Amino acid sequence: MDSVYVVGIAGGSASGKTTIVSRIKEAFGEDIVVISHDSYYKAHDELPFDERSRLNYDHPNAFDTDRMISDIKRLKNNEEIDVPVYDYTIHNRTDQTIHVVPKKVIIVEGILILENAGLRNLMDIKVFVETDADERLMRRIRRDVTERGRSVESILTQYAETVKPMHEQFVEPSKKYADIIIPRGGENLTGINILMEHLKNMLR
Repeated sequence: MDSVYVVGIAGGSASGKTTIVSRIKEAFGEDIVVISHDSYYKAHDELPFDERSRLNYDHPNAFDTDRMISDIKRLKNNEEIDVPVYDYTIHNRTDQTIHVVPKKVIIVEGILILENAGLRNLMDIKVFVETDADERLMRRIRRDVTERGRSVESILTQYAETVKPMHEQFVEPSKKYADIIIPRGGENLTGINILMEHLKNMLR
């Protein structure tokens, strides 16, 4: 296979990263593989559920980013990898992995992927999805209640204690490393189309 092209898509929690990634996947199909930073949350088998639920999942230390860096280097080297599987409902990694083969385009997505220099340096293009904080919170409530079995109270507590302060400390400052900023997330069809045209040119 020819050279592998790595696209980083960052942005705050519920900013619209998944929507943009889905659009790209629809357009490029088999040429793309998506690797999520969330898959690399550290395992905490030593902690009971109650303690795991109170951990700060929005701090860079919550992730095994070194393993992700190693995995992306291997994909760039045309080697296959096994990505961990994280289960939000139990706040822990499962015993399963997902086997990933190299593709022309690797999309790396997550709230903190531009915060880490080692990870950032593997990316050929860096995208930051920017969405209003109130909008992100509303989306997060809808998502976490329906998909992750959380109560509204627990979501708001987590948002106030870790999500918002970590966004201000780590996520927002990482925006300065982006090559492209897409305001309004998945609603910004023009911004998404510009990104997709760029990817098409790269694949040619």
